[in-house]
Amino acid sequence: MYNKIILIGNLTKDPELRYTPQGTPVASFRIAVNYRYKQSEEAKQETMFIDIVVFGKQAESCSKFLNKGSSVLVEGRLQERRWESNGQQKSKFEVVAQSVRFLSRKGGSQDHGAEGDVMPPEETTDLEPF
Repeated sequence: MYNKIILIGNLTKDPELRYTPQGTPVASFRIAVNYRYKQSEEAKQETMFIDIVVFGKQAESCSKFLNKGSSVLVEGRLQERRWESNGQQKSKFEVVAQSVRFLSRKGGSQDHGAEGDVMPPEETTDLEPF
């Protein structure tokens, strides 16, 4: 079977960084992905909000260099998480990123706060703790 997804979108809020009990960094964020199409000569647009999870050094890089509004290209796999809450079964789909590429904004530069002109790393990893 084949499970691969490639998305380009903008972060809807700053990434959240946490660590597993084994010390592996995990970053999570949500991106907005737009889809434009024509329907009877009328241009329409749909927006999907997709949760992304990334592990390892890439998670730390995402947390350091990305913020709300940042554009990214995410390559990964689709995963369903299931859990029980108040006796009800719940589930959620998310993308487990194998690669996150930082894209430049339309203005040509990204605001890195106190980092000044520091550029995000080019590295990508396939690290996952499971």
